[in-house]
Amino acid sequence: MDEVLLRSLTPSVLTVLVRRGADFAAAEDAVQDALVEALRVWPANPPRDAKGWLVTVAWRKFLDATRADAARRRREDRVEEEPAPGPAPAVDDTLQLYFLCAHPSLTPASAVALTLRAVGGLTTRQIAEAYLVPEATMAQRISRAKRTVSGVRFDRPGDVATVLRVLYLVFNEGYSGDVDLAAEAIRLTRQLAARIDHPEVAGLLALMLLHHARRATRTASDGSLVPLAEQDRGRWDTALIAEGVGILQAALARDRLGEFQAQAAIAALHADAPTAEETDWVQIVEWYDELTRLTDSPVVRLNRAVAVGEADGPRAGLAALAALDASLPRHAAVAAYLHERDGDLATAARLYAEAAHKAPNLAERDHLTRQAARLNARRCR
Repeated sequence: MDEVLLRSLTPSVLTVLVRRGADFAAAEDAVQDALVEALRVWPANPPRDAKGWLVTVAWRKFLDATRADAARRRREDRVEEEPAPGPAPAVDDTLQLYFLCAHPSLTPASAVALTLRAVGGLTTRQIAEAYLVPEATMAQRISRAKRTVSGVRFDRPGDVATVLRVLYLVFNEGYSGDVDLAAEAIRLTRQLAARIDHPEVAGLLALMLLHHARRATRTASDGSLVPLAEQDRGRWDTALIAEGVGILQAALARDRLGEFQAQAAIAALHADAPTAEETDWVQIVEWYDELTRLTDSPVVRLNRAVAVGEADGPRAGLAALAALDASLPRHAAVAAYLHERDGDLATAARLYAEAAHKAPNLAERDHLTRQAARLNARRCR
């Protein structure tokens, strides 16, 4: 069973149901039921037209649910609209669906959460981690968003800023390795850049390309993480880097700075350094100052503390870190790194072990565990 194929078809099938009059929450439930049915039926009896099969089954699932509480007249009208089996049009509606999910009746945060869950393929847990909130809180937010849009007409698309936030979070989740969505996010952002002349759209595309250029070097052959400073820069994709830098420079020339352009500028400085030792950390700190001004994000401040530690020394980095909430994800890992650079191996080893316990995925946990073991071994010599 090709689960990647099923995931790729989900947005288009969902769009067909919404266009045919299904409210969003009911349409999503029907599509999920159709996916479950596909997992049961396809291994033994694969369809010739996967999308057409899913549209037909999802629509029937929707009708079955509607019949439970709809009047006979409404039920018969919907039955007449049932799409006939057979090939469905090969139209990519994914980006349009992103805009539809960013509905004006929703707050930006709710629209992003709903789109990530319904279209982006992320779990509630993954979305909660991206927003730094408990999973239960995010589940309630998504449920409220579904109730809000239940029954509304999806004829007013949301704004670009909300769609950009969704694409950014989808890319980040794909880039982390939990779900391979990075290439899809880049594809959709290219489509958006071709349609909309906006410096932040260009900034996001540049950011994605610059990060994606390093992807092949982020893990070793055994699956372990390779820190940026230890990556083989000769294996970075120079074509993607050149494209990303060119797009970024054109965006910055318009003098309408936004957070994605600032992040892309930081990524470009990393990509431009021939070696880790030659990284322009002073300029990176300056860009983090701009990014902090634009977003005031605790995650940005955490990354800025690392940059300060590189530019001005580990104690300066620890001073910047002290102003942040210690419960912030990856706070312990940053503190461990700065304490190690400051020569306090015992504290660093303890913090690496603490960070490993809180790691969001297995690869990161194993990496932090090895760091703690490495320092403990050095202390025992």
